[in-house]
This record gives sequence, C-alpha cells and structure tokens, in this order.
Amino acid sequence: MKHILLSLAAALTLGTAAMAQNMDALTSARLLPGWRMADGTHMAAVELRLAPGWKTYWRAPGDLGIPPRFDWRGSGNLAGVDIRWPTPRRIQQGDDITIGYHDILVLPLHVMAKDPRKDIDLTGTVDLGVCRDVCMPLTLSLSANLPNGAAQRDGRIAAALTDRPLTASEAGASAVSCTISPGKDGQLTLRAEMTLPPVGGSESAVIEAGDPNLWIAEPALTRQGNTLIAQTRVAHVGGRAFALDRSELRLTIVGAQQAVDIQGCPAK
Repeated sequence: MKHILLSLAAALTLGTAAMAQNMDALTSARLLPGWRMADGTHMAAVELRLAPGWKTYWRAPGDLGIPPRFDWRGSGNLAGVDIRWPTPRRIQQGDDITIGYHDILVLPLHVMAKDPRKDIDLTGTVDLGVCRDVCMPLTLSLSANLPNGAAQRDGRIAAALTDRPLTASEAGASAVSCTISPGKDGQLTLRAEMTLPPVGGSESAVIEAGDPNLWIAEPALTRQGNTLIAQTRVAHVGGRAFALDRSELRLTIVGAQQAVDIQGCPAK
C-alpha cells in the first residue's frame, strides 16, 4: 500500500521545482518502429534514455515504486499490445529496495493489428515513476507509424527480447509451494518456499497476485543453500474480504545479474 500512497502524494505535491526535475530525468523518449513479423504481428519498443542518476520502475516495483501504466487508445488499426519486460535490476533507495531500470530502457512491445495488411499508427501515453533523490510521476506522449512492409529487425529490440528473466526450468527452480494462513486485520500471510540456486549477489523478491485490487508487501527472504523462502502479507486495497488464486501468483526473484520468473504457486 505504501506505493499507492506515494503515488497519490507525489501527484498532489508536484510543483514547479518538481516539474523541472521531471524534465531533467529523461534525455529522450521515443517509440522504435521495429519490424512486421511473419504472423502479421509487429515488434516495436519504447526507448527511454534516463539522465545520470535517474531510474524508472518495473511492472511490479515494490512497496515504494510507481508502476508504469500504458494507454494506447489513440492508436489506429490496433488490436492489442503485449509488453515484453526485460530483466529488471535491484535499486537501492536509502534503506529500501525497489525493482527497475537505469541508463537506457528498451521495452519491447508485441503489437497486434486489426488488419495485418496495413500500417499501425501507435499513439498513446505512458505514466511512469522516475527517481533520483526523490521519486515522482511522469506522463509521456508517444507516437510512431509501424509500417506493414518493415522487415529488418532492430538490434536494440532484439537484444531487449533476449535480456529476459529466466523461466523456472531454465533457472533450476523446483519444489515451488505456497502456504497461506490468516493474518491480522483481514490480511493473509503468504509463505513461498522453493528450491532455487542463488541468482547472484543480494536477492530480492516480488510477488504478484494477478488481481490489481490485491496488495502484496515486499517479501522477507531467507536462504539455506538452494532453499529460498519468501514470507509476506496480502491485503485487499479496499479492505474487503478476498480469495487468493494460487494459479495467478507470480514470483520474480531478482539478483545482481539475473532474474527468475516463476508462475503459479501450488499448496505444499
């Protein structure tokens, strides 16, 4: 819930000085038009070049981050956009850890056309958080024509597609299980246990519920050899009763150089 409160506070207190600081956060932001694939879909990307010292956030940034939001409703000949997230990094913010990117972010977009024989006019806005000494929201307006005849692959996008979190099998993760028990004030306590070799350096975990109305606190990690345990709390943002779908749980373990994406967490 802290990241929700932070987002609201930042939006309400964004004054002239913060606006100027926002303008300094990015040196450029654009859509890379990419190429049309054999199946008629299109691979494009958002490219963000961050100024020195600035960072932005991954889709699930942790308690203190501001998750990015995309709105492509101004587009033409667009059926849908699927974001292919590259491997995120741990970001130290004082005593807290968030998950995101620095320097240059190329975020691949798998774009579906209503009519694959025609160009796509991709137009929209991106709401994201940027962070240096303080963190604040930023809205970008982006637009590009994605030609039907574009065939040459863009090496920047191809590299970002390759730089993805490992799957559970690729990372050697096994025996993944979750124990769910009642907690305080209507919350649930979630304990995830898995066999997973270390992913390098200090490790962080992010757990997503699949339901945007559920908040999951930053997990506390303990490791004993190849056994990793993540413990956290789950609550409904509206304070309501809720059920937790184990099949929708998504665990991402982030290390110094690599991340592991684990989907689903059955009972032990």
